[in-house]
Amino acid sequence: MSSAHSAVPTAGSVPSPSSTSTSTSTSSSSSSSTAVAAPTITELLDFVRRTSRNEALIASLPLDPEGRTWIRLDGPGGSEAWLIGWPPGTGTGWHDHADSIGAFTTAAGALKEHSLAVRLPTDGWKTLELTDGVDRSRELAAGQGRAFGQNHVHEVLNESEDVHAVSVHAYYPPLPRIRRFSRTGAVLRLEQTESPEDWQ
Repeated sequence: MSSAHSAVPTAGSVPSPSSTSTSTSTSSSSSSSTAVAAPTITELLDFVRRTSRNEALIASLPLDPEGRTWIRLDGPGGSEAWLIGWPPGTGTGWHDHADSIGAFTTAAGALKEHSLAVRLPTDGWKTLELTDGVDRSRELAAGQGRAFGQNHVHEVLNESEDVHAVSVHAYYPPLPRIRRFSRTGAVLRLEQTESPEDWQ
């Protein structure tokens, strides 16, 4: 199953969160089922790296020159996972993944990530002025990836003029919302909050 889609107070400098998510399994003698442990951030990164090497899966993704395409995947431990195709010149815009941890790896082509090394307030604001030194950028060629903690704010771009990129992404818990931002210089504005029915 695939879909085509077009790309769509002061915050101080602090390290980006890199928390892991854990849960406990409970069992009793009267039940033969056990809860599945939540995947850690390391397990999500291992999953996207391993999946990005699945050549048959990567080749199965339909590519559209006009907009991003995606296929939903089965992630580890109940996580939400996606295989995403990026036409040349497309990107996500600034956004976060709320309380979910995540990871992604480039499977083909190259992607660029711009991120903010700040922990933003989760609610109750519309405009923030960012302090100096919070911007981070990294190039992610095929086989390269990264993991991130809760409320990680970034944008991901395929800056190539003529080559598609493909990447694998995983999030846990499954995304409860995505906040989308606009940015003008040091000013970051919350533009909208999306729920799962907006992208699934």
